[in-house]
Amino acid sequence: MKKVRMGIIGAGWWATSAHIPAVKSHPDAELVAVQSREKAKAERIARDFGAKHACTTVEELLALKNLDAVVVASTPNVHHAQAKAALERGLHVLIEKPMTFTVDEARELVESAARRKLHLLISCPWHFTAHGIEARRLIQSGALGHIQMISVLMTNPIDKLLRGINTSPTHGMDRVYVEPRKGSYNDPAIAGGGQIYCQVSHAAAYLAFLTGLRPAEVYARFDRDGSPNDIYDALTITLENGALVSLASTGATPLCERNYEVRVFGGQAILQLELWRGTMTLVDFNDKRTEYPPLAENAIYPSQAPARNFVDAILGKAPNGSPGELGLAAMELIEAACESAQTNRSEKIREVKGVAGKKIGARKGAAVREHA
Repeated sequence: MKKVRMGIIGAGWWATSAHIPAVKSHPDAELVAVQSREKAKAERIARDFGAKHACTTVEELLALKNLDAVVVASTPNVHHAQAKAALERGLHVLIEKPMTFTVDEARELVESAARRKLHLLISCPWHFTAHGIEARRLIQSGALGHIQMISVLMTNPIDKLLRGINTSPTHGMDRVYVEPRKGSYNDPAIAGGGQIYCQVSHAAAYLAFLTGLRPAEVYARFDRDGSPNDIYDALTITLENGALVSLASTGATPLCERNYEVRVFGGQAILQLELWRGTMTLVDFNDKRTEYPPLAENAIYPSQAPARNFVDAILGKAPNGSPGELGLAAMELIEAACESAQTNRSEKIREVKGVAGKKIGARKGAAVREHA
């Protein structure tokens, strides 16, 4: 069987920690090329991970013959241009979160991939846990009844990255191959913003993943706590089916403490997920409690799952588990939240249907936002 020939754009901290090891360990993938702006770094990564080509520019990598797909793991400010160029070259694209800087950029990528019948996958490992997949099935099958309300608390101790105090990764890794570049997380011109772009991008995509619904309206408040970037974020969201969502997120927590609590309140049952702890409980209105088996530690945050699924999807062995439309839904929420935080007004994205909304992928065309 032909292997999927892969190139890695932006071979830095996360690419060498997650994507490249995933490609190297996949029996049906071949790591062909890596790209980094620094020649010595690109050559070292290519040598250490067994890639044939060490490139210093995206153009050089995309000009290689026989590539099938690329991973865009660069900084957010160049995601759109690099993914667009790859799609136009006829390559499948796995893109890191946040997908882009704007809704228009995200929509352009989704539409470009669809026209060319290429896979566009947003790198969100939470979409690949056994609990996440089962929660999505329960919610979208109607097992909880009409979804009325969702509560989300998401924390991850990355505030020092967002403040530019240091660049030490905080994903519980004992050792990393390369450190993040200075500015990758704390320069708004590079990262887009703080917690809203870096971490709420996960939670926003997860809302769309679980429910199949898009945001309709958002009111947001940010606290920068003396930083150029938002450190504390609080969002009140209305989904297109009328469901109310409260989403709170911060990176300012002790290193030993992470929270990712999702509570989904339906008309027939309540679903409780503790993502960082790997637990899930369903409680119906007849007081029946179903405790799902806790996830193994290495299955709580499957960092290599997006790249592995990407290869399988290209080969037709599995569906795309995290399609670009989820990244687009996240960008709709992020862009509206940033505007709301500036104007101190609710931002309307689309009309509320008042009934269970269509699943992700059913809506076409631009979302029109106006002050509510």
